[in-house]
Amino acid sequence: MSDSGPPSLRHRAAELLRRHGELGRLLADPSVLEDPHRLRDTAREHSELERGADAARRYLKILDQLQQARELAAGTDEGLAELAEREAGELEEEREQLEDSLQAILVPRDPLDDRPAVVEIRAGTGGDEAGLFAADLYRMYTRFADERGWRVEELSTSEGVLGGLKEVVFVVRGKDAYGFLRYESGVHRVQRVPVTESSGRIHTSAASVAVLPEAEEVDIELDPSDLKIDVFRSSGPGGQSVNTTDSAVRITHRPTGLVVSCQDEKSQHKNKARALKVLRSRLLDMRVAEQEAARARERRLQVGTGDRSAKIRTYNFPQNRVTDHRIGLTLHRLDRVLEGDLEEIVDELRSAGLRERLEHEAS
Repeated sequence: MSDSGPPSLRHRAAELLRRHGELGRLLADPSVLEDPHRLRDTAREHSELERGADAARRYLKILDQLQQARELAAGTDEGLAELAEREAGELEEEREQLEDSLQAILVPRDPLDDRPAVVEIRAGTGGDEAGLFAADLYRMYTRFADERGWRVEELSTSEGVLGGLKEVVFVVRGKDAYGFLRYESGVHRVQRVPVTESSGRIHTSAASVAVLPEAEEVDIELDPSDLKIDVFRSSGPGGQSVNTTDSAVRITHRPTGLVVSCQDEKSQHKNKARALKVLRSRLLDMRVAEQEAARARERRLQVGTGDRSAKIRTYNFPQNRVTDHRIGLTLHRLDRVLEGDLEEIVDELRSAGLRERLEHEAS
C-alpha cells in the first residue's frame, strides 16, 4: 500500500469533506434559512457527515505528513532521517486505524449485518476425522459467540462417531452476528494426526461452513404448493431410532430442490417450524449470493462471494498454524483460535470486505 493510501479511499474522503463544507455554507445561506424543509434536510445531512468529516480531515492530513516524513527519511541527513523514519512508523499505524474507521463510515452498511446468523457445519472429506473437525469448528464458533455475549440456539444435529458431527445447524443471535460471521462460509481444511491413526501420519480432512442471514417471513414468502413435507422417526448415531413417533420433518422446496430436515425436537410442529426457518434462510442466502457473485466479477479478492466450494482456511496442527488463504493471513496460535480467539481473523476479513466494496463503488 502506498503512502498516498488507497486512491478510492482518498478520493471518497476528499469528496466527503467537499460535501460537508458545501452543506456548512448552505446552512448560512439566507434562502436556505427561510425554507424550513430545506433547512431541516440540509442540517440533517450535515450532522450525519460530521463524524466522517472529522476522520476524513485527519486522514488526509496524516497522508500529507507521511509523505513528508518519507521524503525526509530518504534524505542525506542521517540524524534527521532516523527521526523521520520513526515518525513515519507512528503515522503509518495511525493511518491504518483511520482507514478502517473511514471504510466503515464511507461504505453503506449492509442491512443484513444486523441479522442473526444461521450457521451450518458439515463434515467433508476425511471420514471420522472430518466429523471430529466439524465438532472442533462448532466448539470454536460457540466459544467465539460466548466471548461476544451472543446466544447460540441449536437447530439440528446429526452426530457421528467418537464425538464427531456429521452436520450441525445453529443460530447465533447478537449484535452484528451475521456481519461478523458472514466471511466464515467456505471449506475449512485441517492437517493433523487423527486419533485413529496408529502410524503417526498427518492426514488432511475438511468440513464446509455456510453462514446465512436469518430470514424473516417478509423476506421469503413460501407457497405451500412448492413444499413437499415428509415426516419420519428421529434417529441417532448409527441410525438407531430414538423416538417412537413420526416427529422428524423433512421439507423439500420443489422449485430449487433444497431439502431441509429437522429432528431434534420431540414435537413435529416445532421441527417443522425450525425446518422452515432454515429453508427461508437458505433461500435468502441464494438470493444474496447471486447478487454478491454478480458484483464479485468486478472484484479482486472476492472475500464476500459466499462461494461454499472455495477452500478458505487451513488449520495445521503440527505447526500450530492457521492460514486464511483469501487475505494471506497466517497466525501461529491455532490452539487459541480453536478456543474461540477469532477476533483478529474476523476483523481482517471484515476490513478486506469493506475495502472491496469501497473499491467497487468507486469504479
